[in-house]
Parts: sequence; C-alpha cells; structure tokens
Amino acid sequence: MKIIDLSVSISPRICELLPAKIEYSSHKEGAQQAAAILGLKPDDFPESQAWATETVTLNTHAGTHVDAPWHYWPTSEGKPARTIDELPLEWFFSDGVLFDFSKKPTGYEITTDDLVAELARIGYTLKPYDIVLIRTDADKRLYEEHYAFLHAGVSAEATRWLIEQGIKVVGTDGWGWDIPLNLQAEAYKREPKDGVLWAAHFVGQEHEYCQIEKLANLEQLPKPFGFKVCCFPVKVEKASAGWARPVAIFE
Repeated sequence: MKIIDLSVSISPRICELLPAKIEYSSHKEGAQQAAAILGLKPDDFPESQAWATETVTLNTHAGTHVDAPWHYWPTSEGKPARTIDELPLEWFFSDGVLFDFSKKPTGYEITTDDLVAELARIGYTLKPYDIVLIRTDADKRLYEEHYAFLHAGVSAEATRWLIEQGIKVVGTDGWGWDIPLNLQAEAYKREPKDGVLWAAHFVGQEHEYCQIEKLANLEQLPKPFGFKVCCFPVKVEKASAGWARPVAIFE
C-alpha cells in the first residue's frame, strides 16, 4: 500500500492564531533530570547523556486537528454536544473523496452547487460516512503572515448538504472550515445579523459532525476517490478537539 501524510507538523513557525510553543531538552539535560530523580550523578550515564524530551504548550486547535461537536455549540441535535473523546472511532477510518478547489481565490465561499459540479466532474456519488477532503492549497502558505486568512472556505448551506448525504467527517487544508475570520467580521460589520459569523461551524447545532482543519499535501493524492482516510483524533478528556495525523491509504 501507499500512505500519504495529510498533516502539518506541530510547530511554532506556523503563523497560527493560537501558536504552539516547544521547549527542547537535550540528552545532557536529560542526564541531569534523570540523575536528580534517581539519586545519581549525570556522569553515571554514558557520556553524561540520557533522554531527550520536549515540553509542548499547545491549544487543541493548533496544528492538524479534528473538531468535535462541542467546539461548535453546547448542544447538537437537541442533546449535549459530544467531546472528542466521546465520538465513535468508526467515523475516522473510511473511504475518502477529494474536492479540488485549489483554483478558487482566497476568501471564496464554496457552495452546494460547487460541490455538485465537482462530483459530476470526477464521476462520483457520495455515500454515508465518506470522509470529504477540501483542497484549497492554503497549506503551501503555512509560514506566511496572515496564513489564517488565506484559504477558501465552505458555506453553511454546503456544509449542511454534505451532512444530509450522510457525511460525518469533513476536512480542509485551510486554517479553518468557514471563510477566513477577518472576512466574516467585515461582512458582519456591514450587516450585523445571524448567519454571518462562524456560520458553517454553527451547523453543528443542528447536525452532529466533525471537521479536520489544517490538512496538507492534498495535491499528492493521485486520484479523487478509491482510497481510505485514517484520521483518529488524540483522546483528550472532555475536549473540543484532538490533534491528529490524517493519512490517505492507497492499495
């Protein structure tokens, strides 16, 4: 089989709105730590070296991650919204389908008609539990200032349509699933009303579903369907998201 990595590294170099911090501890420092814990001297270890470790300060929405329904709203489908540790693992290993919107400009809002046209182009019909991947190529701009504002997003009505086809997990290589936050804010200032801010995320109030955000390498997929996606989220207790390392698997 061929496995394609669809994740970005957890890195403070990514221009996140919620950036990661990593403190690296060397093998020499590891010997000092181990000696203090075990009542030894650092030079009791070979060449005064022991373990290397890292201390990571990380928001659950930094790096490639899966959003749980709890992220969107306290309730979903009239019940308490589930957190990332409560979701069925079956959702996160299924057939994948790639929608290529890499030619759409920054800030473009993908519609249901766009999805239907792309399905017609690739000759595919969605089925329940397919994992939908949206390519915008925003991952190529991870280290640019304002990276979080450089992707095309998905509309609320298109998100709702996908869920109505039986889809439970969707993903994007953009910073977020909706259009960029700055464009949402500008639109709301022009016309303050419901359905402008975080509209696609708020679909989770009506329908339970998960988003993968900050995918990568979708241009490496050799075909738009006929592969598996594995995207199990890290089990963070009572959390709104969990980090993941999604992969596409081709036989």
